[in-house]
Amino acid sequence: NSPMNGGQGVEVSKTLFYKQKAAIIGNYYFKLYLKTMFHVKHVIKRSLNNFCVEQINIYVSRETFRLQRNEEKMGRIIAIANQKGGVGKTTTAINLSACLAEAGQHVLVIDIDPQGNTTSGLGISKDEVENTVYQVMLQEIDITEAICENVFDNLDVIPSNVNLAGAEIDLIDVDDREYILKNAINEVKENYDYIILDCPPSLSMLTVNAMTASNTVLVPIQCEYYALEGLTQLIHTINLVKRKLNPELELEGVVFTMYDSRTNLSLQVVENVKDNLKQNIYKTIIPRNIRLAEAPSHGLPITIYDSKSSGAESYRLLAEEVMSREENGGK
Repeated sequence: NSPMNGGQGVEVSKTLFYKQKAAIIGNYYFKLYLKTMFHVKHVIKRSLNNFCVEQINIYVSRETFRLQRNEEKMGRIIAIANQKGGVGKTTTAINLSACLAEAGQHVLVIDIDPQGNTTSGLGISKDEVENTVYQVMLQEIDITEAICENVFDNLDVIPSNVNLAGAEIDLIDVDDREYILKNAINEVKENYDYIILDCPPSLSMLTVNAMTASNTVLVPIQCEYYALEGLTQLIHTINLVKRKLNPELELEGVVFTMYDSRTNLSLQVVENVKDNLKQNIYKTIIPRNIRLAEAPSHGLPITIYDSKSSGAESYRLLAEEVMSREENGGK
């Protein structure tokens, strides 16, 4: 007999008892708790004496906290995409990531553009880096081997270079090639709060891979006359990927970039898009700012290059909106 059934028997050491019974019973009933939403201690009390319940509850509380943290930290994956070039995709990828990291979020940036501008904009030499997203796409290396850790505080990067331009041809005969990036990211997404994907200025296989791997798509729109050019096709592609490859994909929203308050055109573009695009539009508008333009040449995000500039403050506001949307269930 043992203390579990109230009988008399050989005394079991408290340490051994707690470790063995807490591990077995605590884990079993904690899983039951997740499914039934009953409190663990009420179930355990039926089979343990009062002396043991307190210790088991301490163990289960710690397990609950650890597992809940792991569940919460599953890496919200955001693809930044627009097939129109020069709209601020890379600037947004770099600085949104930096602001999220500055806010204490653990962020992974994946550069999926063969131009590698996000890579160099974060201070990594794209010509000298050994492992890139290209090797990950070809499945030559594990994704963890391509991660440049702590490029800045809380900010990891998977770099890119011109080699990635050949990926579409290299993968032409590969089955399920649209899922390659998704499968790779699944290995590490629980290590991050946010994973930001900088897509190329095209609706290529690389962009489709990014959308298939993502939870949402963030669309930067430049405040200029041709702002809506191609946006209809982009939204069509998002819906197509959602229907065929990634049912969970949603439009994160539209963010206006390069806003010039001195011109009527910028204001007209914002109003025009709001009138014609019935999609999520971020309240934060990124201004045209010389410091934002200078920062990439120094390999620094705007939060470090000029922390007090209007560009830095705007991207901080955007990061706050992104985080608040997650807290509000994406609304």
